[in-house]
Amino acid sequence: MPKNDKPVSIRSDKQSIDQFINQVRTMPQKGGGQGRLIFALDATASREATWDQACDLQSELFMATRDLGGLAIQLCYYRGFREFRSTAFVSATEQLLKLMNGVSCLGGRTQISRVLAHAVKETRAQPVKAVVFIGDCCEEPIDELCHTAGELGMLRTPVFMFHEGSDAHARAVFQQVSKLSGGAYAPFDRNSPQVLKDLMGAVAVYASGGAKALQDYSSRSSPEVKRLTQQIR
Repeated sequence: MPKNDKPVSIRSDKQSIDQFINQVRTMPQKGGGQGRLIFALDATASREATWDQACDLQSELFMATRDLGGLAIQLCYYRGFREFRSTAFVSATEQLLKLMNGVSCLGGRTQISRVLAHAVKETRAQPVKAVVFIGDCCEEPIDELCHTAGELGMLRTPVFMFHEGSDAHARAVFQQVSKLSGGAYAPFDRNSPQVLKDLMGAVAVYASGGAKALQDYSSRSSPEVKRLTQQIR
């Protein structure tokens, strides 16, 4: 798969977190109840090197929301020849980690359209408050992706596109998808796991407790996030 492994600069990472948290904080808060979040991952061969890292970081989604009534998370992934899987919604980090540990990466083309279509189906059945997607490239027609992203926007289910690496085409597509769904885009580098951890925690808090909860979370977060959130108050 086309991919550029050039590292993202630290300055770029900080600016991305700044912009991302600003976007999330300005979103309207949804109704009460345990938040449902879809955690979607590209499990094709190009992401094998960082799959273990994603497994380590998934606990942040639960830890960040344990004082807010928790979060129910569904794991989705695609790999190989048109293989797409989704699990039940789980409410404990051990459950999600067990599911992720049972997955191995296989070569294949991206299937982001199936992720978005699945999110629409789940949301129509019972509201999903956010979708997190982690991937590094896109090999699908942008118009189809944008159309489904727009549907999610109408359903008030934002998609947060976390982009590993610096592939220019993927960046353009991911930015469009996040914008049309009402979500946000943020790049991260495999050598900066803390950046992804902070971003995942921010989305989890938003999905569980809304914008006010995110503001409170930011005040207890890392010095970098505190400085960035102070700039947008």
